[in-house]
Order: sequence, then structure tokens, then C-alpha cells
Amino acid sequence: MPNPVQTIEQKIKAQFETLTPAERRLASHIARHYPVAILGSVTQLARDAEVSSPTVVRLAQKLGYRGYPDLQAAARAEVEERLISPIAKHDRWAESAPDAHVLNRFADAVLGNLQATLAQVDRAEFDAIAALLADPRRKVYAMGGRITHAIADYFVTHMRVMRRDVSLISDMANAWPPALIDMAPGDVLLAFDIRRYENTVLSVVEMAADQGAEVVVITDQWVSPAAQHARHRLSAHVEVPSAWDSTVAIQVLVETLMAAVQDLSWQETQARMKRLEELYARARFFRRGR
Repeated sequence: MPNPVQTIEQKIKAQFETLTPAERRLASHIARHYPVAILGSVTQLARDAEVSSPTVVRLAQKLGYRGYPDLQAAARAEVEERLISPIAKHDRWAESAPDAHVLNRFADAVLGNLQATLAQVDRAEFDAIAALLADPRRKVYAMGGRITHAIADYFVTHMRVMRRDVSLISDMANAWPPALIDMAPGDVLLAFDIRRYENTVLSVVEMAADQGAEVVVITDQWVSPAAQHARHRLSAHVEVPSAWDSTVAIQVLVETLMAAVQDLSWQETQARMKRLEELYARARFFRRGR
């Protein structure tokens, strides 16, 4: 019998690494649309998640249920339990726009992504990554793909305020071999890779791991092939009603990691921030308000 203390979302999180690719796609879909996704038929869920009906049954059994009806019963019980507590008001993000307006549809999707992402984050894994990034004995490198390179750049810009030895690996094809020359065992490579997964990211991650670097991959819910070479991984949900995936949940993970690093190294961070502000003031870098 399934453990009644654990929720379905918690069971998915605990089992995620043991699932097949199709089961991962299904589990990510359920987490993204929980609990509504489970309340329909097997056929409907399989079609929505783009998997087969037997995959739905197998996942239910792997989560500890006798079958899909048993999983549905557990989902209904969780919904009923939530309704017992005071019902939370669900405000539209743009009150003047109809529910079907892109502002509301997109905001709802982003919020769902964020909730599903945070539900799947392993706290021990997160803390281990923050500790690596805060360790002054380790150099930190960051890289991303065509879209996620901007997030790597953002990360490096802020991390350089908090600590030394933080470098951005350029997205130019000829830039990463020189970066690998200086990457020593124990250094940290933070790599971003979401679908469509990029060969350059995979190559750099694989070679960095071979050199003894501590590789951290931040990817999407389907998991980049580069993650198989990583010591640590964080997955974010990225689907939205758009031709492009959303990086909002990834950005939240990055900013939370930076906040954790700041807390772990506050003495050094504070001293560096004070010195940086002195340099900005001396150079009259910022305009003063009137």
C-alpha cells in the first residue's frame, strides 16, 4: 500500500531518477498539471502527455499504486483534503483581461512551471550546489546554449560581485577549448541546457567531467543528455503557450542559488560589495537621482 503521508507529487519526485524517458515525460506532465491531469481517463492522460496508455499504468504502479484507478482515488482524496482548508482566492493576473487573454494564459503557465519546479527540487542537492559555488578554493565557470547563454552571463555578472575566480565561457565555438585548459580538478562548471539540447554544451560538460571538474547542469523537465556527466542537476519546467520555452523557473533557481551563496560567504561578499561601490562612486558610474 502507498504511504499515505507522501503526496503523489512527492512520490514522483522520489522516483523520478528511476523512470524511463517516456515515464519521465508523463511524470513531468502530471507535475505540471497536477491534479487535473490525473482526474481524466487513461487515454486522455496518455494523449496529453504524448505517451502510451501502458506507460500510464506502469507509472502508477511504480509510484506504489495498484493501477491507474487507485492513483486517481489518491488524487481525489488529496483534492478533497485541500478543499477542507480555507479556499484560496484565485485572482487573474490582469483583472481587466478575460481569462483566455494571453496575459492570463501565459502567467498561469509560468506560475505552474514555478510550482512544479520547486516541488521537484531536492533540498540536499540544492544545498550541495550552493556550497560548491561558495567555496573560495574552487574556480567557477558558467556556460549556456543559444538561449541560456544569457542566463549564464547574468549568473557570472552577479557572482563576480560576491567572490573571485568566476568566468563565463563564451558561446563562440572556438572559445571553450582555452577555457578547459585552466579548468582544474575540483573546479565547478555550471552549465545550462534546455531543449533543443546543444552538442557544444554536451561536449564541454563531458570533457570538464573527465578533467575532474564538479559539473552542475540546470536543465528542463525532460533532462539534457549532458546531465549524465554531471555531479549535480536541477530541472526546471519550461512549457508555456508560446513558440519558445520559458526560462522564468530557471531564473528563479539561479537567483536563489546566488542568494544562498551570498549567505554562505557574506563576510567576503560584504567586503567586495563595499569596495565595488567605492569604485563606482569614484568613476561616477551611475547617475544620481534629482
